[in-house]
Amino acid sequence: MADRKAVKIVSDQPDFLQFNNLACETAGGNVIFATDEWFAPASNLLKREPPEFIASAFTEYGKWMDGWETRRKRIPGHDWCIIQLGVPGIIHGLDVDTSFFTGNYSPSASVQAACLDEAPALTLEGDRTGMAASDSQFEAVAKLHSESWEELVPVTELKPGYSDTCHNYFPINYPSRVTHLRLNMYPDGGIARLKVYGVGQKDWSALPTQDQLDLVALVNGGVCLGYSDAHFGHPRNMIGLGRSANMGDGWETARRLDRPKNLQVDGKGILQVPGYEWAVLRLGHPGVISQIEIDTNHFKGNFPDSCKIEACHLTPEEEGKYVSGRWSSDPGNKWRVLLQPQKLQAHHRHFYSCDSLALSGPVSHVRLVIAPDGGVSRLRLWGRPTSTRHSSKL
Repeated sequence: MADRKAVKIVSDQPDFLQFNNLACETAGGNVIFATDEWFAPASNLLKREPPEFIASAFTEYGKWMDGWETRRKRIPGHDWCIIQLGVPGIIHGLDVDTSFFTGNYSPSASVQAACLDEAPALTLEGDRTGMAASDSQFEAVAKLHSESWEELVPVTELKPGYSDTCHNYFPINYPSRVTHLRLNMYPDGGIARLKVYGVGQKDWSALPTQDQLDLVALVNGGVCLGYSDAHFGHPRNMIGLGRSANMGDGWETARRLDRPKNLQVDGKGILQVPGYEWAVLRLGHPGVISQIEIDTNHFKGNFPDSCKIEACHLTPEEEGKYVSGRWSSDPGNKWRVLLQPQKLQAHHRHFYSCDSLALSGPVSHVRLVIAPDGGVSRLRLWGRPTSTRHSSKL
């Protein structure tokens, strides 16, 4: 089959965008404190959907905005909020998105981080539009001493929320695990979204080695490291929580232009096509895979005809070489077939047990190959973690 070279991320976008959004509400992220939420609540920061603007939308407190917007401050200080990550882990980059906040965006912002052993008993419930933190909430959050947390992003000017300036990207070089963030606005204003790109970090030492886990799951530290095409949906969506909400919550490629004019199948009913698409994922922990689930939920007229899975065990140094080459070649002939080509169905959960798998040893990376194109909502790789721990500075 003819391979397609890896799609290079657009030059003005940082490489860290390939990682998982550890703060997204769909991953369990939560705003547990905010100084003020007069025009729009801070919980909007963590929405999965892109920000939207409705010109005619107003509330009794003012213009409806799809983000976090505080009142024009008339007292000393500045506004800030505390975010509990849905998946604690290592942060590689941030996107402070000011979309549609053009005359009301926050002029500057900073971000601080902490790893808390126990989650604080702080919650914000319901629609908090028009509200501000109470004295008791300020007293409770003061116990966190968040003003002294590690600084990930110093006080930095933000750009207005026009389409060509709304994304304020910040690469992060902080090696420690993070559970909570403090987002500071100086002095007030609006921010549409905060996306926290990184890799989940699980305490594997506390788990019995015989436990069967989804080794590639977002919550267990799985991460996408490369792909050929993600026109409609990024492959990192496949390792998200639960079943997909819709087609946008999965990996979906464009239709390949090299599809034959008249399609033919082999004896197993699999289309004979020259091209395919692929996505490479690193497991949260190396392990022996014993069961695979490939879910095409919601993909009814655009599911792949077939798929296969390859796997290998890479050192951090080997992974680095593959990543720098964007997985375009296999110089060490590392990849081995884990799951032979399988015919897929629309809107269906496909399960493959150990009897269907061609490898029985530990692996650290997998490559899902679909032909000729289409969408997969979830990939689950159930198995037993092995003693060898893969670590990487990526």
